Amino acid sequence: MHHFDEILGLAAARHGGEAALEAKLTRPKSPAELTAMPEDRWLSVITKCVFQAGFNWKVIEAKWDGFEAAFDGFDIGRCALMDDEKFDALLQDARIVRNGTKIATVRDNAAFLLELRDEGGAGQVLGGWPSSDYVGLLDLLKRRGSRLGGTTAQYAMRFAGRDSFILSRDVIARLIAEGVVDKAPASKKAMAQVQAAFNTWMEQSGRSLSEISRVLAMSL
Repeated sequence: MHHFDEILGLAAARHGGEAALEAKLTRPKSPAELTAMPEDRWLSVITKCVFQAGFNWKVIEAKWDGFEAAFDGFDIGRCALMDDEKFDALLQDARIVRNGTKIATVRDNAAFLLELRDEGGAGQVLGGWPSSDYVGLLDLLKRRGSRLGGTTAQYAMRFAGRDSFILSRDVIARLIAEGVVDKAPASKKAMAQVQAAFNTWMEQSGRSLSEISRVLAMSL
């Protein structure tokens, strides 16, 4: 496995030099900013990523104001208590994408965020989870959230602003090239290997998961 500086050099050479590369990197919010992030904003970003999965992102983005209105600003109390009448109304609501399975995730994920209040709150749990065990956070989201497996949770955490890596096609290709995995990681063992590699690169560079993930993607 190459030292991170070597991978950074490859990415810089492909993207107009180090300064140009730095301008393209994603940097996470601070722990304080994430802790202060309201619950409704966590539910909003999670829901957007659930609806974007397997769908045209531009369509979801264009309708997002309608989603915010239809789901009462993603107030987690109201969403968690969504009754059948509200659910049926949403199935007919042209302001949103009327996918019943995904609409149900709003109720389920709101209930999940309510549960986190007993553990310190969404901002503390999701935002404060150590980057050195990011795969543990992804496992939590997959087990306790709704439709938050695969890259959906990874994108949700990135768009929420927390430190994260996204196992995109290019990132996986770099991980394979570095000998970290031999295919797209799916097992807990493979994900642990990915985490260990990112931890090594964090130690070498002092950079965040988000920055390292982007550099890996741009190194190809």
